[in-house]
Amino acid sequence: MAHDPVHAELDRLAAQASAQVIAWRRHLHRHPELSNREEGTARLVADHLRSLGLDEVRTGIAGHGVVGVLRGTADGDGGRVVALRADTDALPVKDLCGVDFASSVVDADYPGGPFPVSHACGHDCHTAMLMGAATVLAEVRDRLPGTVLLVFQPAEEGPPVTETGGALAMIDANAFADPVPTMAFGMHVTPFPKGYVGYRAGNQYGASVLVRITINGKQVHGSTPWQGVDPMPAAGAVLTGIGQLYRQVSAFASVTVTIGHIEDVGRFNIIGQTVTLWGTVRCAVESDMAEVRERLRRLAEHSAAAYGATAEVEYLQPVPPVHNSAPWVEAGLPTLRRVVGEERVTETGATLGYDDVSEFIRRFGGLYVMLGVQDAKLGADGLPVPEEGGRGLVTNHNPHFYADDDTLVTGVRLHAHVAYDHLTGALLPAG
Repeated sequence: MAHDPVHAELDRLAAQASAQVIAWRRHLHRHPELSNREEGTARLVADHLRSLGLDEVRTGIAGHGVVGVLRGTADGDGGRVVALRADTDALPVKDLCGVDFASSVVDADYPGGPFPVSHACGHDCHTAMLMGAATVLAEVRDRLPGTVLLVFQPAEEGPPVTETGGALAMIDANAFADPVPTMAFGMHVTPFPKGYVGYRAGNQYGASVLVRITINGKQVHGSTPWQGVDPMPAAGAVLTGIGQLYRQVSAFASVTVTIGHIEDVGRFNIIGQTVTLWGTVRCAVESDMAEVRERLRRLAEHSAAAYGATAEVEYLQPVPPVHNSAPWVEAGLPTLRRVVGEERVTETGATLGYDDVSEFIRRFGGLYVMLGVQDAKLGADGLPVPEEGGRGLVTNHNPHFYADDDTLVTGVRLHAHVAYDHLTGALLPAG
């Protein structure tokens, strides 16, 4: 890629904004908000975007979504539109990361709560980095021959089941109708060596769906179980049977079914009427999802029937896989390598995590990459291992998850370089 002096200017501006990005991240980490409750986060974002003099700042999209519109004024094609995306919500997870800006927030009103709340997935980093990128790109708008959409998306972790939210809700709210993106880009902080970028051509993340299995029996006193129908044995049979579902689909494509939460209605001496199992289905190959869903439904219904109970299986909040097409990866690699260095750009394996950024990538094309933020190095097999004397490797969603503040400027640079390169035509898939 030919030398372009704007790249150096983007780096200079990112370094200049770095301290403010870290301050934003620490503020957001200390004040996390759960899905569809990101009111304070959205206000902070919108106020900053307005201070930059953007062409538009759209708020209240699909709950607390914010979209900033920055129209470049440079001569050129002008028709390209890059959507840079960050997710803004936190998790119902206690904060044990050990920093002095750790969260002590408890949401007492959230459905199913009260919950401790923390940014155990790193969305505070994502939000702060995109705010920094907005700062940088606003400074070079006279050299942008197209439009940047700064997309701050709520409810990536999934809204309460009685609510809508997330990426698909933003699309349904026409957040991208005018202008329509010609590329979407985002990243996720991860337990990878600091400053490394991981990418994958194909499915980076799997397909996902939330499952609710409601098993109904007949309530009765615990001293007379024969007079009722106990839903607990049926629930146990479903949990045991899930372990056999893997053997009923191809062993060459990963599938997992996890029950993460069980609710019952009763007490120690009452056989309750209902037991509800909440879980998630993940498939590395999207076409396997229908088969797994059908087999899980059959397992639940027949297991319940064997104990005289009934089961209802509901599938909610489906999310398609994050798919990076090979042409987009090939187009993006020169930019990624320029930002972090060729030796720090590495191909990763697929995971069964999910991210509804897939709704944007699927519609508009583009890339989603991983940004390493932990004390690690790559082993001989290409997988991260803890760095001696460091804080170790801690996965996302763990209460001890941490991210290195000094790496945030790398995320700002990635956003800015990808946006500039796409708008100038340097980052486009062949054909």
